[in-house]
Amino acid sequence: MISFVIALLALVAGYFIYGKIVERVFAPDKRPTPATLMADGVDYMVLPNWKVYMIQFLNIAGTGPVFGAIMGAWYGPASYVWIVLGSIFAGAVHDYLSGMLSMRFNGAGLPKLIGMFLGNGMKQVMLVFSVFLLLMVGAVFVYSPALLLKDFCFDTLTWVLLIFLYYIFATMLPIDKLIGKLYPLFAFALIFMALALLVVLFVKMPPIPELWSNLPACNLNEPTSLLGTDSFVTRNPIFPCMFITIACGAISGFHATQSPLMARCLKSEGMGRPIFYGAMITEGVVALIWASVSSYFFYCGGWREVVDANMVQAFLSQAGTENGKTLIQYFSAPTVVQQVCTGWLGLLGGLLAVLGVVAAPITSGDTALRSARLIIAESFHIGQQKLSKRFLIAIPMFVMVIALLVWQMENPDGFNALWQWFGWANQTLSVFTLWALTVYLARHHKPFVITLLPALLMTVVCSSYLLFRLNAFNLGFTFYIALGCGLTGIVCLFFINWYRKFNHNNCKK
Repeated sequence: MISFVIALLALVAGYFIYGKIVERVFAPDKRPTPATLMADGVDYMVLPNWKVYMIQFLNIAGTGPVFGAIMGAWYGPASYVWIVLGSIFAGAVHDYLSGMLSMRFNGAGLPKLIGMFLGNGMKQVMLVFSVFLLLMVGAVFVYSPALLLKDFCFDTLTWVLLIFLYYIFATMLPIDKLIGKLYPLFAFALIFMALALLVVLFVKMPPIPELWSNLPACNLNEPTSLLGTDSFVTRNPIFPCMFITIACGAISGFHATQSPLMARCLKSEGMGRPIFYGAMITEGVVALIWASVSSYFFYCGGWREVVDANMVQAFLSQAGTENGKTLIQYFSAPTVVQQVCTGWLGLLGGLLAVLGVVAAPITSGDTALRSARLIIAESFHIGQQKLSKRFLIAIPMFVMVIALLVWQMENPDGFNALWQWFGWANQTLSVFTLWALTVYLARHHKPFVITLLPALLMTVVCSSYLLFRLNAFNLGFTFYIALGCGLTGIVCLFFINWYRKFNHNNCKK
């Protein structure tokens, strides 16, 4: 628990110390915001600050800080380090600056912002890339909550239909009519889940693996841990796979598509740090809690408290244990959520906790489709005050999401495949956002190192991961990392060359 407490305190300190530094770099002022200058009663309107925070937190959360942290826990305590450092120095910086930049440019969406700083060609690429990512989010975040709810009242298909129907209304109606009213209730469930598990952690004080301790070896006959790390990490090395697996709890490009939604609803730039930076730190806390709970569950016998050991043994004897793969399948992220919440919090508390986990993806899926509608509308200059024009854009989107849903439901490995590529696309979007933010800071003679370093890291991660997953050239893993570093070096040289020319032209002026 020592590592967990240190990590928790570090996240809180990061908000007050580094968050303040980042705020001073951007320098918010008292200029009018898009919510007041461009109010349209649909997407641009002033909302109370507490409500904006709730919506922002729920928009960005999804199942990422829960499912991602659970899957990331297979890497052991290294997950704590990435969650803390990623949240403070990468994710929160990324979210804050993209949100504030959107406010400065009339609530501009991400593709427009990227076009302003990386060129029109990149804007067109990001338009297609970001819209497709948002549609994937809509599909993934319909199916994942349906899987969690399948034992409550309806089957999976019925829940999929009900959730998708809600998405249609949330995408089309003015933001204060449905999202503004339901999100406080959803936020209560999600916050209850996190706080309840946090309290149980401190009451139980379980033997969570520490940063300086070795994970126990796997013994399937009498397991203390469910799976040793050797086989899993061999197939999915910490670098770069953990940085893709734990996305929303550390840094996520998806957040930059969501921040403009709330940039259109804030009355003051001064609220940017608690809304954008603060929501990301809160998400980091949720991810840290689930990574810690899952570490105890997987490696220190915690599963014995909530799972029937005979069921595990029966499953293993039936399915075999090749490379531990069957154990990962048996203890999938949704299964861990259900078992931990009901086992630790009882029937009622477990139900509320599961609903909190369910609220996260639902409240990201609806705003993902809303963001896609607005990005397309902005690109084609289609006003959104009339319902008919909203439907003009939304109907093709809904058809594409349905196609993705049908594919993943009919394909036995469809959800896992879609999640894997969603994770890569998600982090790749953060790469382009971070480079755009770096150019903005450089143009305004601000210390751009705060975005340059995470941009370099995520460029290596995403390029290496893509080569590794595609098994390009059939070469070893070390080669893929080296090639990823080389590609990052080339991108960095392009930036240095641009920066020199930019300074030279400014000196002439």
